[in-house]
Amino acid sequence: MSHKRVTKRKAIIAAGGVAALGAAAILLPQANASQDGGAGATASVKTLKSGDASNLAAQLEKLLGDAFAGAYYDDAGKQLVVNVTNVSGDKNNVVVQAERAGAKVRQVENSKAELEAAAKTLKAKATVPGTSWAVDPRTNKILVTADSTVTGRKWDRVDSTVQSLGASMATIRKSAGTLKPLVSGGDAIFGGGARCSLGFNVTAGDGSPAFLTAGHCGVAAKQWSDSENGQPIATVDQATFPGDGDFALVKYDDANTQAPSEVNTGQQKVAINQAAEATVGTQVFRMGSTTGLKDGQVLGLDATVNYPEGTVTGLIQTDVCAEPGDSGGSLFTQDGQAIGLTSGGSGDCTVGGETFFQPVTTALAAVGATLGNGGGDANGGGEAGAGAVDANGDGIDDNTGEAIQGGGEAGAGAVDANGDGIDDNTGEAIQGGGQAGAGGANENGGDQNQNGGKQNQNGGKQNGRQGKNQNHNQNGQDGSGVNESH
Repeated sequence: MSHKRVTKRKAIIAAGGVAALGAAAILLPQANASQDGGAGATASVKTLKSGDASNLAAQLEKLLGDAFAGAYYDDAGKQLVVNVTNVSGDKNNVVVQAERAGAKVRQVENSKAELEAAAKTLKAKATVPGTSWAVDPRTNKILVTADSTVTGRKWDRVDSTVQSLGASMATIRKSAGTLKPLVSGGDAIFGGGARCSLGFNVTAGDGSPAFLTAGHCGVAAKQWSDSENGQPIATVDQATFPGDGDFALVKYDDANTQAPSEVNTGQQKVAINQAAEATVGTQVFRMGSTTGLKDGQVLGLDATVNYPEGTVTGLIQTDVCAEPGDSGGSLFTQDGQAIGLTSGGSGDCTVGGETFFQPVTTALAAVGATLGNGGGDANGGGEAGAGAVDANGDGIDDNTGEAIQGGGEAGAGAVDANGDGIDDNTGEAIQGGGQAGAGGANENGGDQNQNGGKQNQNGGKQNGRQGKNQNHNQNGQDGSGVNESH
């Protein structure tokens, strides 16, 4: 697909590749989540949407302190599972508080501190190109992966390090592919002979329009075009790779460039309402210029990847496939949350493999940018079903003929002033402000905008068309949305 130059009042919204029909068919608005446990669940366990589960996990990590040992989303049961350790006697009653806030709590062997110490041992003794490791809260272990290039003495070095940690702390597996950054030549954004995918449009700290992409793309070329051999339209402002992440901020050369807050999958535009942390077990979608729309699950967090070019830390591990040229492309959820930027991986979309992503929240904080246009036109629940798409992609309810609204519902488990997430008057778990409030504690008990209209989370406030709803966002992150284009 050809690309149009970005001019005044116009943005890049070109589709990259053909969207995968399998992924597109399930890119639907999730059914309203019940706040009561489903069949077989305890009375206190809440049924949650993935975005609400991510928010609750972040809140409970602060609430539980040293007892918190990770969390993951049970997609089948629509529940958040929180791991806890060192709760003998539970003098602070943290387990009860976590359960009352809506999580399913399980006691595990390895604490967060022990897992972090094991990761440091791997870094010191097993940093070999072609290896990666990440914490898997479902097994309460570190998953170590070695690609096809790790053989002989290199394999012995990695394997012996894993064995020294013990079978209860870490496991190792071989991958048939080769770990590498996914940059190549072709049809997307171009610079210095390289091809990547534009990730998310953002507003830079100085107010200028910009976009995020992979850091290894940012170090490969200073200027980028939207067509091969075309005139540059954007210039790299900041880039990190290798090291503490894989992200770059690229500013548009035209200060009047408009940056819509949406992902264009080629068949539909999905409104993005906020940046959010990844949660293991969450279904995610990736859009890239080579392979289009693909989906899968988050497998691990805080991943370390040893590429041939150097070590990158703090990544998200998934089973979503990707290929060269997909680098920098957007990783997002079904309900419109921006999660990551494609970094690299092994395998391809024929045989599968592992793919790693730069967390969007970390990248935004590092470069001092906010999503989209800084909050002017973020569609958390948008008009005419912005971001809410049905099976045939038209955003219209086939039974009623009405536009599907993507507005978020009240979330679960917000933390109140004393940090326990429990209403001091009723004894019930405080309900959060829905997907629009990224990890934020809502003092009004989860009221939400009635019209599902435009939202602005800049500075933690969410504004509806008919009245205002005050959500105190703990991270103060703007959630105005993004655009993914190729």
